[in-house]
Amino acid sequence: MIVDSQVHLWKPEAPDRPWPPGGAERVHLPFALTYDLMLPMMDEAGVDRVIIVPPSWEGDRIDYGLEAAARYPDRFAVMGRIALDHPQSRSLIPTWLTQPGMLGIRVNFSNRQANWLKDGTADWFWPAAESAKIPVMVIAPLWMHEVGVVAQSHPNLTLIIDHMGLSVQFARQGRLAEAAERTLALAKYPNVHIKLSSAPSYSSEPYPFRDMDPILRKLVASFGPQRCFWGTDITHVFNKCTYRQRVTHFTEELDFLSASDKEWIMGRAINECLGWT
Repeated sequence: MIVDSQVHLWKPEAPDRPWPPGGAERVHLPFALTYDLMLPMMDEAGVDRVIIVPPSWEGDRIDYGLEAAARYPDRFAVMGRIALDHPQSRSLIPTWLTQPGMLGIRVNFSNRQANWLKDGTADWFWPAAESAKIPVMVIAPLWMHEVGVVAQSHPNLTLIIDHMGLSVQFARQGRLAEAAERTLALAKYPNVHIKLSSAPSYSSEPYPFRDMDPILRKLVASFGPQRCFWGTDITHVFNKCTYRQRVTHFTEELDFLSASDKEWIMGRAINECLGWT
């Protein structure tokens, strides 16, 4: 089974669902990537399941992702969003996973949320998610040390580091290897997992993105395949390669991965981690 650990899906622009200022440029594509468009792409690429991460520019809306999961429960599930700075959000945590199709929460520490890991805004969330057994995906490329503190303080909290802890900015600055070392430091925490996602976004080469091989090799060796999840974040650099090539990048081009490694990384590991049976 092949499971994509991250895809943003959204609906066409409408009065009740405006796109952000900048329109298509801000949402990465000149069209809405709906689940009806995603399904044939999945079938063509051989992808069995997709985990929907609602796009950040829609705020904390999760309704469209849940709609996809309700309609196609064997193909889609959701890592939802929650407003960490809203006091009423605390009351949502105990029953969060009772929402059909919901597997966990994704938190984004960038833009206006960049300091929430350090200024106390997020402090309430970690013990609450740990108590409720909610897996948490974290995008925080500038804050790997702080994420490590969370992992150490909450050993029963399942944490998943998005996009290898890297960013496009690090790639442009030639600092990917340096940033990857900060991510590798978190491998010592058994409750930390990692998404090997967005490799095409960070590569300065065409498919099969050989400049990413050293980083991918180190991450798999350090975390182990049971804690590594393949993913695409396909709406970024959409035309750099096909969806199928994002699959074969791992299944055919990374010769340091064994057949067992691929089984775990391509789907088994995230299914077990998130309990998507």
